[in-house]
Amino acid sequence: MRTRMLAAATVALAALSLTACGSEEKVRDEGAAKSSQSTSEDAAAGSSSGSDDATPSSDRTKTSGNGSGSESSGGKGANAGTGTADGSDPDAPENRVPCTAANTSVTAAPVPRPLNYMLITITNTGSKLCDLPGYPILKFEGAQSVPPVIEDSKPQAVTSLKPGGKGYAAAILSAGDGSGGEGYTATSLQIGFQGSDRMADAALQGGDVHIDSKLRVSYWQSDSATALGS
Repeated sequence: MRTRMLAAATVALAALSLTACGSEEKVRDEGAAKSSQSTSEDAAAGSSSGSDDATPSSDRTKTSGNGSGSESSGGKGANAGTGTADGSDPDAPENRVPCTAANTSVTAAPVPRPLNYMLITITNTGSKLCDLPGYPILKFEGAQSVPPVIEDSKPQAVTSLKPGGKGYAAAILSAGDGSGGEGYTATSLQIGFQGSDRMADAALQGGDVHIDSKLRVSYWQSDSATALGS
C-alpha cells in the first residue's frame, strides 16, 4: 500500500514539473515574439519619419541653385548705378555759369542764303556748361542803337553750351527791297550778353558788312539751321 502511494506521488510530481517547464517555454517564446514585433514596428516608424523630413539631393541642389540665382540677380541690381566719376551732376545749377565775354569766343560771317543774312557763332571756351539766355546785343561800328530782336525766333528753352559747344544767332543786315534806307558799311562788331555789361569783340569774316535801318537779330539757338530760318 505504501509503495503504491509513493509511486503515485512520484508520478504527480513529474507531471507538475513538465507542466511548469512547458509554461516557462511558452512565456519565453511569447516574449521573443513580442520583442521582435516591437523592433520591426520601431524600425518602420523611424523609416517613415526620415522620409517626411528629408529633401532629396536633387531637390536640394535645385533649391540651392534657385536661391543663388535670385541672390546674384539682386546683387547686380543693388550695385547698378550711374553718375560721373566724382558723383556730381554737370547740369546741376551750382555747376552752371552764364555765357559771357570772359568764357566765350564769337565770330560773324555773311552767308549766301538767305540773302543779306549773317550767321553769328559763339563757342564756349570755359570749363563749365554755360547758359545763353535771350539774344545777342549787336553793336556795329557807328551804330546809334542796338537792333531789335525777331520775336518769332524765341526758342522754347534757354540755349546752353557744354565746354567746346557752339550756339548760333542770325542777323538780318538790310532790307532786300531798299526800304531800309541808304545804310552804311560797318567794319567792326561787338557782341553783348543778357545780364552783362561787358562786350566781346566778334571776328567779322570778310572785313565789312552793309547794314541799314532794317537790321534785326534772332534769339540764340542750338543749331545754325534754326537760326538762319528765323
